[in-house]
Amino acid sequence: MNRRGESAEALAAAFLQQNGLQLVARNYRCRFGEIDLIARDGKTLVFAEVRMRASDEFGGAAASITAAKRAKLTRAARHYLAASPRTPACRFDAVLIARDGAIEWIKNAFEE
Repeated sequence: MNRRGESAEALAAAFLQQNGLQLVARNYRCRFGEIDLIARDGKTLVFAEVRMRASDEFGGAAASITAAKRAKLTRAARHYLAASPRTPACRFDAVLIARDGAIEWIKNAFEE
């Protein structure tokens, strides 16, 4: 991972913790992909995708979470949950970081 990516993930992790979430894991990797951050929000397990874009030219950070990326994240989350004796309530969030450092937190980002 590059420095910018590490910086964005550190910023997102601090932001989520400041908003009451408890960080469980960073950069969970498996054969299906990677989950940037895993945290607890009360009894809910949160799989968070962190996105930072240098430019909004192609739709910004939110537009970079494609259907293919969502599918990979879902498979990686299932892999993570397979080791758990009980499956907790879960959700997928997106933490979007703008060029100016502004953070947008989208809870349940994959709901349609």
